[in-house]
Amino acid sequence: MSGKPLAFRMRPQHIDDVIGQKHLVGEGKMIRRMVEANRLHSMVLYGPPGTGKTSMAIGIANSLSLRYKLLNAAIDKKKDMQIAVEEAKMSGQLVVILDEVHRLDKAKQDFLLPHVESNLITLIGCTTSNPYHSINPAIRSRSHIFELYPLEQEDILEALERAIHDTTNGLGALPISLQQDAKEHFANAANGDLRAALNGLELAAYSTPKNEEGKIVINLANAEASMQKKSFSHDKGGDAHYDVLSAFQKSIRGSDVDAALHYLARLIEAGDLDSIARRMLVCAYEDIGLANPQAGPHTLSAIESAERVGFPEARIPLSAAIIELCLSPKSNSAIMAIDAALSDIRKGDTGEVPAHLKDAHYQGAKALGRGLDYKYPHAYDAGWVKQQYLPDKIKHKQYYHPKETGKFEKNIKQIYDNLKK
Repeated sequence: MSGKPLAFRMRPQHIDDVIGQKHLVGEGKMIRRMVEANRLHSMVLYGPPGTGKTSMAIGIANSLSLRYKLLNAAIDKKKDMQIAVEEAKMSGQLVVILDEVHRLDKAKQDFLLPHVESNLITLIGCTTSNPYHSINPAIRSRSHIFELYPLEQEDILEALERAIHDTTNGLGALPISLQQDAKEHFANAANGDLRAALNGLELAAYSTPKNEEGKIVINLANAEASMQKKSFSHDKGGDAHYDVLSAFQKSIRGSDVDAALHYLARLIEAGDLDSIARRMLVCAYEDIGLANPQAGPHTLSAIESAERVGFPEARIPLSAAIIELCLSPKSNSAIMAIDAALSDIRKGDTGEVPAHLKDAHYQGAKALGRGLDYKYPHAYDAGWVKQQYLPDKIKHKQYYHPKETGKFEKNIKQIYDNLKK
């Protein structure tokens, strides 16, 4: 039995062995079509950990009977890549499977690119980072980009079955009896990460003593102990984190309390109070705004309470604020108003400040016509007097368009409309 981990030993030897990812290797899909046409191109495979990026790359190379070399852009040096190129020159085309390709520095990239261009080397880069954000355009423009998705529970169950019965690379030589609820726990707790499920299975297999009949019975308790807790893959610097933050904010905007609480729970589990606070405050003013002006102060108060008590208690004020934000009437009139005004400023559509509004608090101001004819609103019974405030050039502009989604904004809309008349 090899000393290598089970997840490593069970890597597919052909694209037919790839677990999941049918959108890429299924019948008629792009990577399968490449293999069937015997026309392999450089590519970048990206997706969450444990989705089979490196395994798929190995399966592709094996399916075409091509030699491959595994390298890591973060660890391996330029010299290692030079060795790979020399091997390719000696024996023909070589597939270089480059893990963490987003960490390829300029010197290594400049060395590899000519050999990728000449097709001496076919590069298959693997990364958990979105290549459109993290990979140098020079590499990206020379590669097809394919996204791998987290595995479904059924995919992981299939992989566990393979591992249990494979006598060559798996655990088939051991007298394992894996109970159904334990198997389902491995699949569910892995959260789409096959490597995590196989690591848990291997730990359970070697740490569970044989029973009187000489069998290794892996029950639910063994599975739970081996997985420790449900795996939650959430890298605060990764794409998945920003996807969750985006879904969190959009769920609040869409008034879906349950979805917002779900994404809040994921962010709490990741321990990212700063991002939670920022998104909540943005929602309070961008999406609820004048429809419920108290949402902003209430949200800030909840955030300050959360910061003071810390996790796990912080979840309580955060939850209360999220429910209020979701169920508040929505209005984006404030952000639309300021953005419209900023748009004019950036286009140079401004004009001169009217003379009667200019600063008149200095000697000689009157001689320049500054502040003359200014009407002081408090000198009038209603506390308001009609006069022009916008520059002549844009004096008829209207930036604020009130909505009627909340009582407060309905009231100020009436005042606004009256003043406009």
